[in-house]
Amino acid sequence: MEFHKKLLEYIGQSLMTADETVAVAESVTSGCLQLAFSQMPNASLVYKGGMTAYTLPMKVKLLNVNQEEAEKCDCVSENIAETMALNVAKLYETDWSIATTGYCTPIRNSSYKIFAFFSFSYKGEIIHTGKLELHPKTQALNAQLYYTEFILGCFKTEVSKNREVQSRLQLKINGNERIKVS
Repeated sequence: MEFHKKLLEYIGQSLMTADETVAVAESVTSGCLQLAFSQMPNASLVYKGGMTAYTLPMKVKLLNVNQEEAEKCDCVSENIAETMALNVAKLYETDWSIATTGYCTPIRNSSYKIFAFFSFSYKGEIIHTGKLELHPKTQALNAQLYYTEFILGCFKTEVSKNREVQSRLQLKINGNERIKVS
């Protein structure tokens, strides 16, 4: 399985330049994001690792998801994705994290819909959470691959935004230093 090479190169280079790291907590994508990050050039410099916590007990045990809340929503909600993202970043001690939870096949618990929630954290804060919905006849593997590619694209956007903010801050700091020196 091969993922969008330029996308992975951009993410990897951006994280290396910023000296930042990422970890992943997956459910619905079942390791696809971890596979994608492992294909990134110099992956070990930016990708600390990840986990697939597919069942409710594992999400509760490993990612500190609230069991009562998880039982109410079959462990699929915006808040569950956010909790997973925050806790995988703590566990792996990373700057960034990505978490996914959802359905890749239409079942009764999903009202026979195929959808996923994903969330990104940066330095202990949730910076983006989204929901993807696919046609109910989408094949499971195709759903997982689509989720993975889409989430990587969104992650690239967040990394880009962060780079721009950091660049502006550095320019402002440098500008203030010049003013003080003059």
